[in-house]
Amino acid sequence: MAVALEEARRAASSGEVPVGAAVLRGDTVVVCAHNESVTRRDPTAHAELLAVQQALARLQTDRLNDCTLYVTLEPCAQCAGAIVLAKVGRVVFGAYDPKAGMAGSVGDLLRHQGLNHGVEVIGGVEEEECGRLLRDFFRDLR
Repeated sequence: MAVALEEARRAASSGEVPVGAAVLRGDTVVVCAHNESVTRRDPTAHAELLAVQQALARLQTDRLNDCTLYVTLEPCAQCAGAIVLAKVGRVVFGAYDPKAGMAGSVGDLLRHQGLNHGVEVIGGVEEEECGRLLRDFFRDLR
């Protein structure tokens, strides 16, 4: 989660919503990414989507079942869908997102019984620090 938090700080310093992500295979960081929606002028350029895309390319595969995605904020529907399609083995997230979170808050797409792949999910890791980054960012924005 430390790598994802550093990415979230990098996002905030460039004016992006401070969400960071890292894909690890075992103890090895494969890729890390942060939100780039403002920079790319693309509302879909979320940290976890970018990290999944980059990990697939770097590992030259179409599934990440032996990888863990660390992300500072509970994934939204878009990112949860990409995580399921890429067959990520585990997702570890920090802050819960009561407005858009799809790992238990609003819905639970990551563990939906009707899908062909279920993801192991661990939420609330470094929750206070992850949440503080978001609260501070939006407070300063206003």
